[in-house]
Amino acid sequence: MDSTVSVIIPAYNASRTIGETLRSASAQTYGNLEIIVVDDGSRDETPEIVRAHAATDSRIRLVTQANAGVAAARNAGVAASHGEFIAPLDSDDLWHPAKIERQLQVFRDGGEDVGLVYTWFALIDGQSRVVQLRHDPRYEGDVLAALAYRNFIGNGSSALIRRDVFDRTGGYDPSLRGRGGQGCEDWKLYFEIAAISQFGVVPAPMTGYRDLDDNMSSDVLQMLRSRDLCTADLLPAHPQLAKAFRSGRNRLSRLLFHRAIRLGRKQDVARLGLSIVRYDPLFFAAMVGSLPISAFKGVIGRLWRSGGYQGQAAGDFAGLNPL
Repeated sequence: MDSTVSVIIPAYNASRTIGETLRSASAQTYGNLEIIVVDDGSRDETPEIVRAHAATDSRIRLVTQANAGVAAARNAGVAASHGEFIAPLDSDDLWHPAKIERQLQVFRDGGEDVGLVYTWFALIDGQSRVVQLRHDPRYEGDVLAALAYRNFIGNGSSALIRRDVFDRTGGYDPSLRGRGGQGCEDWKLYFEIAAISQFGVVPAPMTGYRDLDDNMSSDVLQMLRSRDLCTADLLPAHPQLAKAFRSGRNRLSRLLFHRAIRLGRKQDVARLGLSIVRYDPLFFAAMVGSLPISAFKGVIGRLWRSGGYQGQAAGDFAGLNPL
């Protein structure tokens, strides 16, 4: 398989990380790539950094547009590309050098029915140090019900997608931004792909997903709005999955609630608590009621102490050997 893979990188004020992200794309052991960076109206040095990398790697190309949001930027990159496979990569994430090669092998082994292959990810910090290695889903084949419950892929940089399958979906949904719900564009696309094709997985942490305070996913209420908007769009065609959608929404809100507690974000805890009560008061009561008294006291104490969570670095993602 010598197919061209189109790497699509949306970038907005990404000068801190775009250079390292481009280096991880350029270093892939599979070399037949086109690397398209869509600058989404950046006001920093992002375009200049991309041009400098393009001067030393002819596979890199810069596309510019007025700020329109991540979904529009990804779609613009796909429209400007020519590869048989689409490889989204966020401007602050990293890839293991063998990521694309190993995903293409899964496509070869799985045949034409496989429309998307994802990888596990390592959570990395601002210095590209691995802070968590707990992502290990093994969903493959028909994954529609599993995706209704949760986005087990977990980020926008792990998937490799057949172009002809991508073209049969609506692409990334730019309307979420206008509706006040950016954040779940990738989950919605994955669901639409799962409705028409099979999934494959590389069971190794080949993607470095960066966890920063200013990530879109750190806006907890926006993430819930995004999930709700996507569910409202998807549910009419899949009413049999209503219970999975609802349970998955509760799962996400619980994870965000616990994360806000761990990070000591009192305002987020209060807002999430109110959101959960409004959506499913019985679930909120069960969630709080399941905490033992000692744990509940510990939660309150952490909320009022100063300082936040300090991740324990487990190593450098560039040096990780998942093979």
